[in-house]
Amino acid sequence: MPLAASLTENPSSSPSIQPLVDLVVGGMEQVNQIILSKAGSNVELIPEIATHLISSGGKRLRPMLTLAMADMFGYRGEGHVTLAASVEFMHTATLLHDDVVDESDMRRGKLAARKLWGNQASVLVGDYLLGQAFKMMVDVGSLEALRILSEASAIIAEGEVLQLGAAQDITTTEEDYLRVIEAKTAALFAAAAEVGPVIADQSAEMKAAARDYGMQLGLAFQLVDDALDYGGSAADLGKDVGDDFREGKITLPIVLAVARGTDEERSFWKRCLEDGDIQDGDLDRAIDLLKSHGAIAETVERAKAYGAGALAALEGLPDGPHKGALADAVAFCVARVS
Repeated sequence: MPLAASLTENPSSSPSIQPLVDLVVGGMEQVNQIILSKAGSNVELIPEIATHLISSGGKRLRPMLTLAMADMFGYRGEGHVTLAASVEFMHTATLLHDDVVDESDMRRGKLAARKLWGNQASVLVGDYLLGQAFKMMVDVGSLEALRILSEASAIIAEGEVLQLGAAQDITTTEEDYLRVIEAKTAALFAAAAEVGPVIADQSAEMKAAARDYGMQLGLAFQLVDDALDYGGSAADLGKDVGDDFREGKITLPIVLAVARGTDEERSFWKRCLEDGDIQDGDLDRAIDLLKSHGAIAETVERAKAYGAGALAALEGLPDGPHKGALADAVAFCVARVS
């Protein structure tokens, strides 16, 4: 059966990430030990802030991709564990920075670090974690893996700047927004997946397939988050429903609704998102407009299309339990909002 079928067949079953978790449980235990060790510092505030975010949960999907991809190709060594820990540190650093840029109050259901320790401390601890991530990459000794992850770090920063330019601008196009999330979110998924076959000395074709899987999964993951902000629950998001709206974020549902809306509706979006003048009942109206223009449903369909792309990329990779678990991870990500 083609892997692509798993996004549409057996709709009564609940897709789960558990098969992937089970396959990499040993490696993730080592990753977690490294994370706790490398988050330490004689500067008391550093482990305090880092531990606050690291211990607040999260699926740790990105480091699991690194472990699973390396295991899939029969890698024997510890390099994939170190790289997986560096990937998680990169992700954690971007969260600390994101919350400052976005002025977010919540992260994973807890107060954002910036609300507890301030913006300056959050940014600087994020920088520290990035430094630790690069030290770990160097320790692995793979110049190619170092190149891939360092390029991802630069691309993520570019994505942040792109998003800043598009922030609170309802003229943002779909193409503009996809460029943002490809850089800001999908680039790290892609790099995390690619370094697995890299340290396992696989062919360029295998590396490209793994990277494509990660890129497509990352895009699907972000679009599902976009849809959940207007059609999910706080439990799904780890933050309040409508936070993107209150923060003036221009996400794909907004882009689609603005393009399909009337002049009066565009005035509404401008008042709320560009001017920051949000009044009682505006979130409910925003959700109604998004639904009436099919913007949430369309975003979900786009996420499913990227999910199908991730499954197609898996087709050329080695058969076995890891391939199946990586396919399940795609179905799980998409099903969060199905």
